[in-house]
Amino acid sequence: MKLYYAPGACSLAPNIALREIGADFTLEKVDLRAKKTESGADFSAINPKGYVPTLQLDDGEVLTEGVVMQQYIADLKPEAKLAPARGTKERRKLEELLVFLSTEVHKSFSPLFGPTTPDEYKTIAKDKIAQRFDYLEKQLSDGRAFLTGDQFTIADAYFFTLSNWTKPVGIDLKRWPNITAFAGRVAARPAVQAALKAEGLA
Repeated sequence: MKLYYAPGACSLAPNIALREIGADFTLEKVDLRAKKTESGADFSAINPKGYVPTLQLDDGEVLTEGVVMQQYIADLKPEAKLAPARGTKERRKLEELLVFLSTEVHKSFSPLFGPTTPDEYKTIAKDKIAQRFDYLEKQLSDGRAFLTGDQFTIADAYFFTLSNWTKPVGIDLKRWPNITAFAGRVAARPAVQAALKAEGLA
């Protein structure tokens, strides 16, 4: 498998998941502005949507949506317990959480990285992010180690990635002590350390 990524982008989540299951894969960095990969390939020909993450499977199939590839990776090695079995109540809860992270948290950050986004709208986006973080802070307030309990899942890899975006956009994560502690626990995992190092972030 080959994971196309940009350092610190949402592609960090599948990068972590692949390492958690011990997958055999390669990384290729993408210049998202130039739409070129590190090896000089036209990224638009690989993923016409033009963004990362993009996961090329060994049979040539290409996955282009993070929530889909994270679940695909988790299902490759069920014994790693990155996701409950499909068809279970626990899996539905995880899928619900992944969609929440994708549509309500991830997408709220997008305007903050846009150079032409008006400051007024950035304030609105930050308020929305704060509301979503308030919800997740409350979820973690019962002493659980991770978002769904004591088992690390792909949702934790995803939220860890998103929580890292607070610093460059000027949001103080310390406002949410449970999330701050969660991020520290996730950051200490060997697979996470390896992914951060591979992307030049540690």
